Amino acid sequence: MADERKWYTGMFSTEDWWAFWIGLFFVILGLIAAVTKIDLTGWIVAFGNWVDITKSFHAAHKDLMSPVASLIVSYVIFSIVTAIGAWAMKWNVKDYLKAWTLIFIITTIAYIIGQYGYLSATSNKWSKLGISWSLQIGGAYYIIALIIGLLIGNFAPKGFKEFMKRAARPEWFIKIAIVALGAKLGLKAIEATGFAMHLLFAGVCATIAAYLLFWPLAYTMSRKVFKLSKEWSACLASGISICGVSAAIATAGAIRARPIVPVMISSLIVVFAVIELVILPGVLVTTWFHEPIAAGASLGLTVKTDGADAAAGAILDQLMISKAASMGIYWDEGWILASAIMTKIWIDMFIGVWAFVLATVWVYYFERKPGEKVQKMEIWWRFPKFVIGYFVAMFSVMGLGLAGILSHESLEFGLKPVEGALRHFFFMLTFTSIGIVTDFRALKEEGLGRLAIAYAVILAVIIIPIGWFIAWLFHHGMVPPSPQ
Repeated sequence: MADERKWYTGMFSTEDWWAFWIGLFFVILGLIAAVTKIDLTGWIVAFGNWVDITKSFHAAHKDLMSPVASLIVSYVIFSIVTAIGAWAMKWNVKDYLKAWTLIFIITTIAYIIGQYGYLSATSNKWSKLGISWSLQIGGAYYIIALIIGLLIGNFAPKGFKEFMKRAARPEWFIKIAIVALGAKLGLKAIEATGFAMHLLFAGVCATIAAYLLFWPLAYTMSRKVFKLSKEWSACLASGISICGVSAAIATAGAIRARPIVPVMISSLIVVFAVIELVILPGVLVTTWFHEPIAAGASLGLTVKTDGADAAAGAILDQLMISKAASMGIYWDEGWILASAIMTKIWIDMFIGVWAFVLATVWVYYFERKPGEKVQKMEIWWRFPKFVIGYFVAMFSVMGLGLAGILSHESLEFGLKPVEGALRHFFFMLTFTSIGIVTDFRALKEEGLGRLAIAYAVILAVIIIPIGWFIAWLFHHGMVPPSPQ
């Protein structure tokens, strides 16, 4: 039977597309505000360092409304927008909103605690806060959100944990944030066009070089060393080489693997990604402080889910900036994170191509079904649609600014709350959600012993070493610009 999917299939029924729609909705809102000078985005709640808790959060444009009003309006609007997506995707909207409300509250509390001045303020902010020291733990709020989520995901009663998972959607939240990040990179590119283009070019070169090595080496080791079957080896190689869960599922579909294969490999990917996001930023800030952009890019090449990669990049960005500030060096926030996400996005874009290639190989070589054809549209169907939103946001903002159609000040007025406050909050939602959906006991309960060992060994001896080397090869010497 012919595949009845059209090019627009899933446009209003998948997380990927709804990340596209929601992310671009807020970017467009910001662009309208930039054109009309009507404050359409300043209501978004923003959090900052504090020693007086009444100053722990405020509206992105402080004069627009009170802090409490900003928090309430943000909750209401974010709830409505994401609930529309949930309804379109046929989730249980009532349960989603209940669980979403709890996640919103938990995330807000974690954000406030993590921004306590004596805990996370960098030295250049001490005088403004009226303090003379702090622990300068960059990204403390991310870690706190993750820890709270992990406590729920691993120790809460099963019923409550399953209830919370109805709104704990880390991949959806991070993809919305990544679309907003596109607007940030567009603004940054107006200030530093050469650096932004260098980052784009270096990212695609590093990704292609790494990808040509990762998959064949991972597949060969799975087959020759761990004696896994072709279906297990192909799905494992894609999951650990490309884009984690999405790649494992796409590969399983392409080669018609049994349903259990991508399910078990996806469990491994999520657990190991969380371990990486906790460990790697600290290791990189210690060993690669003088190569901050290369360090960020290495995360994009080695951490295998969008959520964990962006989360690790956000932590690394904060740790690097905090350490630099303690040495009297000031780097612009966001570039290290951008390097992590840029390489990951290029890798994401290979999902559709690789699913098509593997489907063709399996049909014509392994299964030997020469009469069966693989549709080229498979590439589009597998393509991560949120990536389109990221590039549309980036090039729209950059183009409008560089062409002189809108001033940089106007663009910042409309878009700063979106690429700043909104993006940070959806990053925080991602951390909380990653913790909730991660159950470390799953490895033991699902009997993933040999598969887990294979994954860990391939990650340690192939993915991380090669990823770090290639990140250095294409990004060495690059450091973030100084704040404007």
